[in-house]
Amino acid sequence: MQSHTFKTADGISIYVREMGEGRPIILLHGYFSEADTNWIKYGHAALLAEAGFRVIMPDLRAHGLSDKPHDPLHYPKDILADDQFALIDYLGLSDFDLVGYSLGGRTVARMLAKGCRPRRVVISGMGLEGLADTGKRAGHFRHVLENLGRPERGSPAFMAEAFLKTTGGDPVALLRILDTFVDTSVDTITSFDLPIGVVCGEDDNDNGSAKALADLLPQGRLISVPGNHMSAVIKPELGIAIRDFLVGGV
Repeated sequence: MQSHTFKTADGISIYVREMGEGRPIILLHGYFSEADTNWIKYGHAALLAEAGFRVIMPDLRAHGLSDKPHDPLHYPKDILADDQFALIDYLGLSDFDLVGYSLGGRTVARMLAKGCRPRRVVISGMGLEGLADTGKRAGHFRHVLENLGRPERGSPAFMAEAFLKTTGGDPVALLRILDTFVDTSVDTITSFDLPIGVVCGEDDNDNGSAKALADLLPQGRLISVPGNHMSAVIKPELGIAIRDFLVGGV
């Protein structure tokens, strides 16, 4: 495992972990999470490294070991996508694969909308609604962050807050991230004409229909794995599905 940081145009330090050698693959984690929890802890990164990939895992702005500014000026629309373009430039990448889970998947879609063209893509933990109508999911998390300590035990808000505590997230910075969300229209999604695996837990409907998303993509393929939005991440099938799609397109 190697780690390094780079500075974005607005001076934010982004922390990046790398594992393995070979074809570059960028893995983008979910909201409230970070690279270690999403990709390293449960073995997905190691599986990809063993398959011959150079696995590149940034902590997104306001997450993990990257900077977590509170000033709204550091949270313009689409900043997470722009940060990944900065990472690609920093690393000098020209041919790579791109994978994102949940917020990471939404960020991947925004990168594609802004002209990014990887060889293969995996959008995971994400459905059509989560890309085309970001307000609903943003509203859920805004309610969580503005009512910490008050959710009903066992409710979705309670579970989200419990996860936030495990990752040590900064509630103020994470609220700012919600202001950066941009909807991706159906017409734009249908223009993503490259191999895209839509990998989603079979019980995960948090971001709408993964099948509807896969059906819209010209080269989309729906790949179901066990679990819901939270539990799919901890199961080996997620990493296996990502690896198999990137290696062989199956």
